[in-house]
Amino acid sequence: MWRKGLSLGRVPDEALLSGLTTGDPELAVAFVRRFQRTVFGVAVAVLGDPQLAEDVAQQTFERAWRHAQVYDSRRGSVRAWLTAIAHNLAIDAVRARRASPIAPEDLDGLLAIVTETPERRALADDSAERVRRAVAELPREQARALVMAGIYGMTAREVAESEGVPLGTAKTRIRTGTLKVRALLEAAEKR
Repeated sequence: MWRKGLSLGRVPDEALLSGLTTGDPELAVAFVRRFQRTVFGVAVAVLGDPQLAEDVAQQTFERAWRHAQVYDSRRGSVRAWLTAIAHNLAIDAVRARRASPIAPEDLDGLLAIVTETPERRALADDSAERVRRAVAELPREQARALVMAGIYGMTAREVAESEGVPLGTAKTRIRTGTLKVRALLEAAEKR
């Protein structure tokens, strides 16, 4: 462990991390200084936006402070743990920027566009038409979940929140819908 008077530059990463839980301001500052470039670099690489990357870096250090006691050195280095936190937070920020809320009544209209209509049949190529037919054969809940995930790029958690269902239900709907569409397309190819 670190003792006052010793150079903080030689203190092991794990000791600096454990210093976060003790509330030692010197160790906290040393921890941030040691990893700030790495954390910021990960965030800016994912986001491409330095201002947003600064916010993600700050959130990363806050999360490390709150969860320092659960760090397990057997699962990786402090640097790897911290960069994983930064990466996950940056991905969440990308998703938050990209996600736009969809009203349930608008989704029904989208399903109508994706499924079979005379206009679409005339304009669509054969493979797109087969996908539309396959989606149209799904139960409504599975079709909605599949369109939200596949077209809108929503995560299963976002689908669950939008549909007001448990996360496991959203995952099952997406997975089952995907498997059914795949099976229908494979069967159509064999004909």
